[in-house]
Amino acid sequence: MKKRKAVDRKTLGLGKYDAPLIIQYTRGSSDFKEGNLENPFHKDTMQYREWERGFNKAFFDKLKKVINYEFKERGRRMDEQKAQKNGI
Repeated sequence: MKKRKAVDRKTLGLGKYDAPLIIQYTRGSSDFKEGNLENPFHKDTMQYREWERGFNKAFFDKLKKVINYEFKERGRRMDEQKAQKNGI
């Protein structure tokens, strides 16, 4: 089996701010869950956008859960009111 040659960042054309973007995405998601609202990355970078994407995804997932809960709760209350009104 042939060993893979180690490739450095310069060979790949990567700068010091280039990193696997899943790291920033995951950090944005976890920052939302922890309540950290400020993006730690410079505004004009891909890392900034990936952090925002992770943060927004976590926000909208949570919003969807809250909305679904509210509709279920509202439906349950309406069913109880109908039952009381009909004397059941």
